Amino acid sequence: AVSAPSDPPIRDAATVIVLDRSAPGGASVLMGQRGAAAAFMASKYVFPGGALDPEDAHARLAQPLDALTMTRLAAEPRAGSPATPDALAAAALRELAEETGLLTGSPGPAPKGWDHYADAGLAPDASALIYMFRAITPPGRTRRFDARFLLLDAEQLHGDRQDFSNACDELSHL
Repeated sequence: AVSAPSDPPIRDAATVIVLDRSAPGGASVLMGQRGAAAAFMASKYVFPGGALDPEDAHARLAQPLDALTMTRLAAEPRAGSPATPDALAAAALRELAEETGLLTGSPGPAPKGWDHYADAGLAPDASALIYMFRAITPPGRTRRFDARFLLLDAEQLHGDRQDFSNACDELSHL
């Protein structure tokens, strides 16, 4: 008998949908194109986000998630998952900063290693994140994620929301 290859482990992830309701011609959302050589979703347009890092569990947030978003993020935990609502919020804000250079926060100390926030003198603020939905990559894929999608109103961003000069090169055509 031929055994089927086992699926890779499911990794927790967080994604931010930045909604700009002030855009000329109507509302817009922020997306970027992944590189052609990316191991996951190559050449696809995606919302900024990524896998939960162990350090996200210890990131100090200036303001916590609101109670409803916290409750929704905590619902139906996956067996063996280390994800907490605060860690998911931290991952979402960290990934947004890394991939786009965009920040939401208030004056204060940034978590260790969060250079974008430290350079701006900001501590990340999760209070404006709104839980939207959760998606788990189906079996049979080379990588699998349990991704939580969070909405952020672009009004909550600091600085020019069209300035991506501090973004890493993971996403293009932001």
